[in-house]
Amino acid sequence: MTEDEPRLSAREMIERLEPALSPKRRIRALVALLAGLAGALFAGTLWWSEPAPLPGRTQVAFAMLILFCLAWAGYGGWLVTRRVPLFAADRVIAAWLGLAASLATTGVLAVVAVQRGTGLGLTLAVGGVFVAGALALAVRAHAHQAALLRRLRELTDPPGPPSP
Repeated sequence: MTEDEPRLSAREMIERLEPALSPKRRIRALVALLAGLAGALFAGTLWWSEPAPLPGRTQVAFAMLILFCLAWAGYGGWLVTRRVPLFAADRVIAAWLGLAASLATTGVLAVVAVQRGTGLGLTLAVGGVFVAGALALAVRAHAHQAALLRRLRELTDPPGPPSP
């Protein structure tokens, strides 16, 4: 940069960034999109092709599976189209999707275990491990995002008056 060129602010430098996602992240986003669509199509086809009406809880399970697959497809599609810095918003959204899916799955499996009179303790223990893992990832994603946003504020906010 020469003296004739105007000095860019941190915000202007951030806005000039090329794609916000690395090629590796873009591939993962594309995989989420395609896997979500394929999963929703597969589950929907299985549900639709059943020769007889399914029990209510089976229909709920199919509907939840399709909903989660479409949520991941929507996440992947949103992520692939982003051309701005995300500041870890993608990680936060993915963590919340994982937490919602693990909580809902654990809840449905617990209801099924109670209705059948089988091992509720084991169901809750395994579901609890998945929920705890998803919760840990959500906390980590929020902390990472907060650090990035704090750094952005440090770079973009004008410095205050000097201390005496």
